[in-house]
Amino acid sequence: MTLDSSTLDSRDIAALSGLGVLIIGAGIIGCALADRLALAGASVRVCEAGGLASGTTAHGEGNVLVSDKGAGPELELSRLSRRLWPQVLSRIAARLPAEAAAVEWDPKGGIVVATDAAGAAALAEFARGQRAVGLHCEDLDADQLAIAEPALTREVTGSVHYPDDAQVQPVGAAAALIGSAVAAGATVETRCVVTGPLVAGGRLIGVQTSQGARYADVVINAAGPWSGRVSQRLDAPIAVRTRRGDVLITAPMPPTVFHKVYDADYVGAVGSSQAELQSSAVVESTHGGPILLGSSRRECGFDNRLRPDSMAAIARRALRLYPVLAEVPIMRAYGGFRPYFADHLPVIGPDPRLPGLWHATGHEGAGIGLSIGTAYVLAAALAGRAGELDIAPFAVDRPAVIVSREGQTPCTAA
Repeated sequence: MTLDSSTLDSRDIAALSGLGVLIIGAGIIGCALADRLALAGASVRVCEAGGLASGTTAHGEGNVLVSDKGAGPELELSRLSRRLWPQVLSRIAARLPAEAAAVEWDPKGGIVVATDAAGAAALAEFARGQRAVGLHCEDLDADQLAIAEPALTREVTGSVHYPDDAQVQPVGAAAALIGSAVAAGATVETRCVVTGPLVAGGRLIGVQTSQGARYADVVINAAGPWSGRVSQRLDAPIAVRTRRGDVLITAPMPPTVFHKVYDADYVGAVGSSQAELQSSAVVESTHGGPILLGSSRRECGFDNRLRPDSMAAIARRALRLYPVLAEVPIMRAYGGFRPYFADHLPVIGPDPRLPGLWHATGHEGAGIGLSIGTAYVLAAALAGRAGELDIAPFAVDRPAVIVSREGQTPCTAA
């Protein structure tokens, strides 16, 4: 195989070939990890408690965004991932064309709008900070916005176009990645619940599961919202928090929304740690015709009920941006849990308390977009090299991540 920037270089293949890796979780993060590590020649096994991509991955919008992140390490991870996504899909398409097509890669670009003076000022300042670190984004005047989104309300006080925003069909994306991993030799076990650690000489050498003992040189906790429970069972707890997000799906429509369009207050809702319901307008089309309407955030544990107040808030905000949707039926609604840490950065790297354990979790609603970059930097770190992006900001031994073994209070790792 010819190596390119979407694959591992020869140093990674030399370091990872034959390494036994067990990945806990077959959501988009676990699938991306499986693909990249299997491609390098690692012996990869994925243990998933439910079905493939049946958790958070199946209950999101498929966002591959750079627009919603301010200057900092998460923006750099999103930029890396956005650059790698098309390369990875091109590689998969050469071997599994149907699977790659089902990803429905759509580099449609995003438009962020403000609907009052304060929002316009905040959006302009946010975009200035992004431009300062080299992110491509362009202010749109009223005429440009009307051409880009004819059905959008004209009551807009500011707008910024992000040409690099994209979208995928999330389950299709996970299926393509895990299909590529299996083609490279990975093994996938569903309905395989991790119940405890296997430790020898102070090192994690595998896990006990509902299907028996599974041994590995490296165990990666990529269980998303459930990675906190997994970490507790492995006696290395991390302080994963969960928020539920809901999405409404309209009946199929003729072309109406041409970009991912969202209100500027979406960024604040994602970055907040408030537990009560927060909502903002997110509107985008799909290949099949339905329009996705989001989004909401609420801390409610693992309560999986759809709530009328959440759906009503989403609908009200979407109608403010696109009044044309007022008579369009809602076909269905769904919600899912988004994992995050108090400092709103994911965790990517080894656990200093238990050699052999690594974590890749806490991406909240950005996991689809960040998955490819996460796999890239974690694989490089496993191979013992720095890689293109410093993973130190995503380290496990942060006060927001490490908790005591009693699971009560934050503590720093020794």
